[in-house]
Formats: sequence, structure tokens, C-alpha cells
Amino acid sequence: MQALPAPLQAAINHLLGQASWAREKLMPFAGHAAQIKLPPFEAAFLIAADGFITVPAADAELEVSIALPAATPLLALQGKDAVMRAARIEGSAEFAQALGFVIRNLRWDAEEDLSNLVGDIAAHRIVAGTREFAAWQQQAAQNFAANLAEYFTEEQPLIARQADIAAFARDIDRLRDDTARLEKRLQRLG
Repeated sequence: MQALPAPLQAAINHLLGQASWAREKLMPFAGHAAQIKLPPFEAAFLIAADGFITVPAADAELEVSIALPAATPLLALQGKDAVMRAARIEGSAEFAQALGFVIRNLRWDAEEDLSNLVGDIAAHRIVAGTREFAAWQQQAAQNFAANLAEYFTEEQPLIARQADIAAFARDIDRLRDDTARLEKRLQRLG
């Protein structure tokens, strides 16, 4: 059983250090081991008495297995919820539920970490500016996608419009119904 890589373990413990509620949620499961599977990698961790994670013993019994699909890095671009929907969690129900809750709700407080380096006001402004920039980038990407979709449906019709597809489906349904009625009439005549 391979342990989580030290940098990943340190990052998770840093996040847990910022969230006392998460450590309190995990403390009842001290001594319990879990495994994360992300093909082709597998790594295990153990919940310590203080709610942080640590390296499990070589003979530790795994109580929960979290299987992530190979497409997890792409799903992560859609957000944590997309990753959680694709994850398969097996094992002890209570432990799995606690881990799932912590994973879904654990957030990095970047402003807190940054304030230790540059001060509170500068950290607040940097984080706010970063959020605004990210929102602008997201809006620009959405606008670009909408423009591409419009170009390929209106200017260079390589993609059918949704309204055209719906009209085509209605026409097919009407043709199917008309054909069925015609068959019934022919059967009555025959």
C-alpha cells in the first residue's frame, strides 16, 4: 500500500489546519485508513487523532476506497461537484460520509495565507483582483463559445440549431404517426 505523496499530504494537512470543523469531523475516525484510486495511481492515508492525515502502517486495513475516473483532471475544470459526482466511494458508510462531506466543503483560504506574506489589506486586494480576473476570463470564454456556436449555426451552418433539430424531430414523429394511420387503413381495406 503506497502512501499519499508527501507534498499532497502536506497540502491537505494545510487545508485541514485552516478548517477546524473538518478536523473535528474526522477526529472520531482516528486510526481509520482510506485509499484514493486515480488510474494508474493508488495512494492511502490514515486519519490521525488530531484530525490531520498521516501515512498508514504497511498492514493497515483500508476501510474506505475512493475511486476517481481517469478523466478527473478534466472534470476538475468543471468544479469540485463534477468530480464528486463521478467519484465512487465504497466501504464504511459513516467514514465515507464524513470523508465525502469534508472533501466537498474544504476550501483553501488563500487570503489568509497571503496575508502572512504581504499583510491583510494587500492580501484582500490581491485575492479580490484574482477573483475578478478569473470571472472576466470565464465570461470571455463563454462569450467566445457563444460566438463560435452562432458562427457555426448561422454563418457557416456546420452545426444544426436546436430549434431546427426540434422541428425535424416533430416532423419525424408526425410522419411516423401518419404512416401508422395509413397502415391501419390499408389493413382495414385488405
